[in-house]
Amino acid sequence: MQMPAPSADILARRARITRRLREVLPGDAVIDDPVETRAYECDGLTAYRCPPLAAVLPSTTEEVAAVLRLCHEERVPVVPRGAGTSLAGGALPTADSVILGVARLTQVLETDYDNRFIRVQTGRTNLSVTGAVEADGFFYAPDPSSQLACAIAGNIGMNSGGAHCLKYGVTTNNLLGVTLVQMDGTVLELGGAHMDAGGYDLLGLICGSEGQLGVVTEATLRILPKPEGARPALIGFGSNEVAGACVSDIIKAGILPVAIEFMDRPCIIATENFAKAGYPDCEALLIVEVEGSEAEIDAQLGLIRQIAARHDPVEFRESQSEDESRKIWLGRKSAFGAMGVMGDYICLDGTIPVSELPFVLRRIGELSAQFGLKVANVFHAGDGNMHPLILFDANKPGDLETCEAMGAEILKLCVEVGGCLTGEHGVGIEKRDLMNVQFAPGDLEAQMRVKDVFDPGWLLNPAKVFPLEASESRRAG
Repeated sequence: MQMPAPSADILARRARITRRLREVLPGDAVIDDPVETRAYECDGLTAYRCPPLAAVLPSTTEEVAAVLRLCHEERVPVVPRGAGTSLAGGALPTADSVILGVARLTQVLETDYDNRFIRVQTGRTNLSVTGAVEADGFFYAPDPSSQLACAIAGNIGMNSGGAHCLKYGVTTNNLLGVTLVQMDGTVLELGGAHMDAGGYDLLGLICGSEGQLGVVTEATLRILPKPEGARPALIGFGSNEVAGACVSDIIKAGILPVAIEFMDRPCIIATENFAKAGYPDCEALLIVEVEGSEAEIDAQLGLIRQIAARHDPVEFRESQSEDESRKIWLGRKSAFGAMGVMGDYICLDGTIPVSELPFVLRRIGELSAQFGLKVANVFHAGDGNMHPLILFDANKPGDLETCEAMGAEILKLCVEVGGCLTGEHGVGIEKRDLMNVQFAPGDLEAQMRVKDVFDPGWLLNPAKVFPLEASESRRAG
């Protein structure tokens, strides 16, 4: 994966730049020791690594603004970083860049239960947002698999979703306002604690912008009352295609579960070895969760059982207790860690129409045979957000390149059937060179003009999202 060569001029000014950073931040907030900067050399896409010139850890919006203002003056690229869980290389630095981490921005700034919102600094982890309000009967809906570690800043940057996004939506549906710091240090307040802000919908522009337009330091998030009850069912099938057809039929029937999750045999085996959740011996399984009153839950699961029966399930297991519910979800929540035990893998996240699930799953199987690499499928089936995990051997010459080539074919397939390159992981560097598959040159130009407005010098995360040849003249200043 090609990255721009670092600027010799910036590298020559390393001592001056780090000295100036220490003038605007506490001493322990600037990391420039070559050994310590290696902690920031990559994110969750570990196949590519490069230590940054320095990393900084501001604690306030004012400190973030000071850092960006300084880097703007010095014309130093800045790579915003949440918790580093990005799977698309969104926080991969270059040797001449400064990583701006939000790990110290963790405060809860305001909680308003009457108006159902919480305002937090964006270094706070996803799960800890719910942790701040659950004692009062509320929760924050988006729940990525990495929610224990991932930061709200990264969730906003990539428009993250999660298992329960089918009913509650992804980050953009639960984000009310942000404090955004532009590259020149200007601080903007967008949206707020109300349903619809006046003027242009700049908030919708920021969510999913992958750190291209500014650094989000504070976020106002929608919180919801906990549902009266929830109950999952586990459904096993004899093939991936049949499981995909069942998902499509559930959605067509007008039922809206809170989640529909899919796992295939390789993933089932890995999670059983890892988490011992008690999953059935089958080729594919669905976890379907519904919520509401006991009567509503019974009615919805009754309809789902009828639909599943038409697809000859290997097993239909309805949770009978909180402990059974926890075990049903245990394997799914452990899936990515469990697959890591089996070897190296790349996790994709193309999104497709739900009706195309059977066809796409069959084609992924065919591509697996064609490229000679195993694939495990685990994904948010209810909204068609695919997560194929392509297994490879990082120590085998050429295996990574074969894996990437296969991944590109899967993502192209997603676009061909009416979907898109990414649902929640972002473009980063992983899908950067595939943007031409989804967008015409005029579309990319329009998107780059938006970045021109917010970041005229193209100093914020400049080598991401847009194909390098398309952005070359802008990055050159």
